Amino acid sequence: MKGSYPWLALGLGLVLGLVLMRYAAPGAAGGPRLPLLTGLLMAEFGFLVTAIAAGVCVRDLMQRGMEKSTPVLLIGNTLLAASFMWLGLQLWPGALA
Repeated sequence: MKGSYPWLALGLGLVLGLVLMRYAAPGAAGGPRLPLLTGLLMAEFGFLVTAIAAGVCVRDLMQRGMEKSTPVLLIGNTLLAASFMWLGLQLWPGALA
């Protein structure tokens, strides 16, 4: 049970990322189908969860060495954290204009 947090974070991050990509993108009317604050909170929550999981993976690599799934979890959670940060910046009005 000790090493299950990175797996849970990876799964939750994938679900949150899919929801954000589906509903935070502009719809047919030109505006997003998800309220702005909800999308920003989901992106921030996803970033925090996956960034902490990446930190846990780094700690596990330092303590236990190279195990079979730790590098995969580290890469997956790091990529998800970066994508949540990018999505949050894209959602912010006028941030990357």
